[in-house]
Amino acid sequence: QVQLMESGGGSVQAGGSLRLSCTASGATTSIVRLGWFRQAAGKEREGVAHIFTLRGTTDYADSVKGRFTISLDNAKNTVYLQMNVLRPEDTAMYYCAANNYNGGRWSDVLGYPYWGQGTQVTVSS
Repeated sequence: QVQLMESGGGSVQAGGSLRLSCTASGATTSIVRLGWFRQAAGKEREGVAHIFTLRGTTDYADSVKGRFTISLDNAKNTVYLQMNVLRPEDTAMYYCAANNYNGGRWSDVLGYPYWGQGTQVTVSS
């Protein structure tokens, strides 16, 4: 089992920055991929970014490319999401997720068996 705990959410004005953190515990050596997802009120959960723990390969949703950066500190079992030039449409609950196999689309919510409880990000105009 893997446990995930997010932190770093908050309220910021448009154009500002926030850094989210997600620390994994438990069977961390089994984690193959870590992802960040978000869910705005009344909308489906969507993939924001992911990173492979072994190779460090990343990918991003088109809506955040060039503004968000995902990174991993293996020594701390922590994945980060640096969010710059935030927009009101980035307002959502942000979740960290992990899986222990390599396959499927990185943005497929069903592909991740482990989830954190989420951290709220609110961007005002």
